[in-house]
Amino acid sequence: MTAQHGFTSAILLAAGVSRRMGTLKALLDWQGRSLIIHQIVSLREAGADEVIVVLGHRADELQARIGVNREVYDLGRVRCVTNEDYAQGKTTSIKTGLWALGPSPDPDAAILMLNVDQPRSVGIIQQTLAAHRNGNDSLITIPTYQGKGGHPIIVSRRLYGELIAIDEQTQGMRAITERHRDCTQRVELGAAELLWDVNTPEQYQAALRASGAG
Repeated sequence: MTAQHGFTSAILLAAGVSRRMGTLKALLDWQGRSLIIHQIVSLREAGADEVIVVLGHRADELQARIGVNREVYDLGRVRCVTNEDYAQGKTTSIKTGLWALGPSPDPDAAILMLNVDQPRSVGIIQQTLAAHRNGNDSLITIPTYQGKGGHPIIVSRRLYGELIAIDEQTQGMRAITERHRDCTQRVELGAAELLWDVNTPEQYQAALRASGAG
């Protein structure tokens, strides 16, 4: 196994309108703090060297919330960028985050991608990062639970040129993972939280109960 210890950048997608939830998901309470702050803290404590937060709907409000909590939670290297075209689909937010990162000369550098409405613990992010860093030169790492692909997904910065070219018509990230199936490792972590996705009030309450916080 070849250990990869390059710089890890996390892209946290938080640009959506939250129509199905009925209230802004980024501001939902999760373990005593807003979900967006929980996600940033988890990513940083798990080992992400920097976090790029992609905002869109109510961007100013969320950026202010992050600013207020920067010192409270020692958020460290966190940058906010705004996707003015967020209504056109998730790929526009991914690309906004990628433009903020730019290409990297480090072949071991990696990009971790996570949505704000996918609450993850420090431990599960650490396990996913460790799997990628020890992944025998895999370009993509997808954690799984009972065979189902979950999040966060980690992608080598060597694929930056292909990532920046994704669009909704070609199924976004799915096209990348299909193209590089032979260089993608799927790692079973045995954690149901890998599949948590709080799009609706019912999913939010179910995830709260499963986390022990409900």
